[in-house]
Amino acid sequence: MSWFGNSDKSKMPAPNDALPGRPEPMPVPAQHAVLGTPLRPPYPAGAEIAEFGMGCFWGAEKLFWEQPGVITTAVGYSGGYTPNPTYEEVCTGRTGHIETVRVVFDPAKISYAQLLKLFWEEHDPTQGMRQGADQGTQYRSAILTHGDEQQREAEASRDAFQASLNTAGRGTVTTEIRPAPKFYFAEAYHQGYLKKNPNGYCPNHATGVTLPAEFFKSEGATQRAADAARAIEEARTRG
Repeated sequence: MSWFGNSDKSKMPAPNDALPGRPEPMPVPAQHAVLGTPLRPPYPAGAEIAEFGMGCFWGAEKLFWEQPGVITTAVGYSGGYTPNPTYEEVCTGRTGHIETVRVVFDPAKISYAQLLKLFWEEHDPTQGMRQGADQGTQYRSAILTHGDEQQREAEASRDAFQASLNTAGRGTVTTEIRPAPKFYFAEAYHQGYLKKNPNGYCPNHATGVTLPAEFFKSEGATQRAADAARAIEEARTRG
């Protein structure tokens, strides 16, 4: 087993070929660099968790921490085999993990559907094991769900977004949608990275395709969709 790399990082390693990792979790700051809220559980009563993979997790985390109703965010690794991996290990392609953003949110202030809108519209979910120039299994698109309702809503949003992609003449969604596996926190320097490094790497791979309003079926959801679109535009303006 080679420690230093996977000859084809676009392919998942076999479980018995994955790096061994370690039992000790990564130490992370007690509080979010921007929001001042705890990174680790326990989270406030009534809070819900959403987890997404959409390429490099630095810019994705910033996108979500800027949304009203988000309590805290954290970045980590999930979906692979190696317990408590380091970033360097993930980059070898021998852990199988995704660069993942955990979003803890107040559903009374921002809906899961709004988070899905951000997810679909702010990256390219058709690129398989990459986002732009970032190539490898760690950059694959993923929605890691917490509960049956999130799974159902995520699948419905995929179908709706695929219809929009078809209309725009774009490709096929390759996003992985499945129940959330264990989330391993990334190293402290990754948490709130773009707060600490405002000019850091933050590519935008958005397709320009939008999640159709028809997806938002519940009472008041159309307005929430408009609010989400406005929040995205304001975040882009702030840079």
